[in-house]
Amino acid sequence: MYYRECINSRILQVAIIGYLESLSNLYTLEIRAMWLTHLLDGGFQLPSINLMEEDVKKWDKYMKEYSHEYYRRSSIGIIHIWYNDQLCKDMGYNPKRKKGFLSELFMPYRPNDYIGISGLVTCKYLLQKGFWPVVFEAGRSIGGVWASPLGSTRLQTPAELYQFTDFPWPESVTGAPNHKQVMEYLEAYARRFDIIRHVRFGETVVGLEYVGPDQEDMEAWDLWGGTGDVFVGVGRGVWHVTVEKEDGAKEEHIMDFLVLCLGRFSGLPKIPSFSENKGPEAFNGKVIHSMDLAKMGSNVAAEFVKGKRIIVIGFLKSALDIAAECADINGAELPCTMIIRTKQWTLPDFSAWGVSLSYYYFNRFSELLFHKPGEGIMLSLLATLLSPLRWVISKFVESYIKNITPIKKYGMVPDHSFFQAMSSSLFSLLPENFYDKVKNESIILKNSKSFEFCKDGIILEGEFAPIKADLVIFATGFKGDEKLRNIFESPSLQKIVTGSLENRVPLYRECINPRIPQMAIIGYSVSLSNLYTSEIRAMWLTHLLDGRFQLPSIKLMEEDMKKWDKYMKEYSQEYYRRSSIGIIHIWYNDQLCKDMGYNPKRKKGFLSKLFMPYGPNDYIGLGSKKE
Repeated sequence: MYYRECINSRILQVAIIGYLESLSNLYTLEIRAMWLTHLLDGGFQLPSINLMEEDVKKWDKYMKEYSHEYYRRSSIGIIHIWYNDQLCKDMGYNPKRKKGFLSELFMPYRPNDYIGISGLVTCKYLLQKGFWPVVFEAGRSIGGVWASPLGSTRLQTPAELYQFTDFPWPESVTGAPNHKQVMEYLEAYARRFDIIRHVRFGETVVGLEYVGPDQEDMEAWDLWGGTGDVFVGVGRGVWHVTVEKEDGAKEEHIMDFLVLCLGRFSGLPKIPSFSENKGPEAFNGKVIHSMDLAKMGSNVAAEFVKGKRIIVIGFLKSALDIAAECADINGAELPCTMIIRTKQWTLPDFSAWGVSLSYYYFNRFSELLFHKPGEGIMLSLLATLLSPLRWVISKFVESYIKNITPIKKYGMVPDHSFFQAMSSSLFSLLPENFYDKVKNESIILKNSKSFEFCKDGIILEGEFAPIKADLVIFATGFKGDEKLRNIFESPSLQKIVTGSLENRVPLYRECINPRIPQMAIIGYSVSLSNLYTSEIRAMWLTHLLDGRFQLPSIKLMEEDMKKWDKYMKEYSQEYYRRSSIGIIHIWYNDQLCKDMGYNPKRKKGFLSKLFMPYGPNDYIGLGSKKE
């Protein structure tokens, strides 16, 4: 009766959604709705009436054969994958939603296999401004690093600091949400704002080329793009975007504007270098990166590490989660050894002495204690006078950590201050009962600046006997700069986009490279709450694209960037390339608000403005008519 269980071939301009039953009506309805919107948008055309009616007869035959007298229920209960395959093919998407022969054949299909997105919030704000973005997503699910974490992974901040300004968490979610809660939240956001249909799944961007003015002309520009306009004029320049599909086929797309939402914590693993024959090649066991373990998924990863002697290199979020998982699985009989090259500050929760860290570092008073890029004489004088208080607060928090965790006992007190850790966004929340596992020796901590591989495991600096292992896991981060650089085909753009190692990645407002036209980067600079920071950046970018404001001259942008370089080097020191706005996020957001023409003072009352923490809720309604 109904083609694709939605369209009556004899009734014009009518579709029916939800009449056919399945064992999971909710996401079946979602995929049908996606199919219908693609049809209405001209994404594909229906076949002839004759072909549609022939297809309907085949489905009638199936229903009568297997549902017998209940065939009028039109249930796709056990054939929902086959049904969804037809809808995906109509829309031009790959219906094979899993990787690997066994997974494709035996793993159950569910809603998560049909959603995937990168740059959620950027796409959302572009849509709100009337743009029609195309999102190329290499993976199969939204959330980036949250798509396939280990079971113990959770947020590093409370939920109220990690949320969209127009989409609160469910009331049932408190504290630091686990990875399942984060994924559910992001999926709900994507559904709420109808983002998924703009994503091209399983398509990896492998090359970017700017076709327009030559490099010599671009270097002579005084204004971004030569004219100061976002779109530098018809025929002036376009981006050629090469994408590779899962079957290896490549396509080239021509785009007027490019937004890179690559992130810096995925893609290209960072592995320490070793002397010849002293690296992983000398080891008889297996060596992987934390990224490889995360891609396996919780259940497969647990089975993979079971019964193995494991060494984890690192002591930040991924390393801690992996060590805790291995300890839970293998216990003290096969302890997990952590090799720590740089000791880091870790906390059981986001507080110190009963007070949220937000009150120490996320209010305007805390920003008076250090120098800020572009500050005036009065603020500079205040920062100098109040700097001793910055040291007092840092030591106060450090005393709590030393009191609540046995870091002194195990020689894990970092060499740098907690203030520097916050400035660089380099601290972690401990997995539950982490130091209990250290106490019962299911986790063994080893401090060593350097080490080398041998046949049986790893030999630490100054020792002769190896730590024997079957598996070594590097939780040593990623080569974010190299990943960003490699995506460009032009050697000159490769050099420009990441800049000199002596400075940060050159981004005005952490979004725009003044020397590369018609391109923005969202999410590369880190903060202590990346989600809503990215949201405000996306809002700023769409205001720029919509002509609400213009960028200053290239010279002024580069002068401003030098001020931010100076700040990063002073307070983040050797970690300045992370471009962290961890403790300066209010000042940073102020600049974006001013550019957009909005009041950056988001609170009422002198004391509230000065001492109350800033978070996503303070930017609710930013950009509304009331503003």
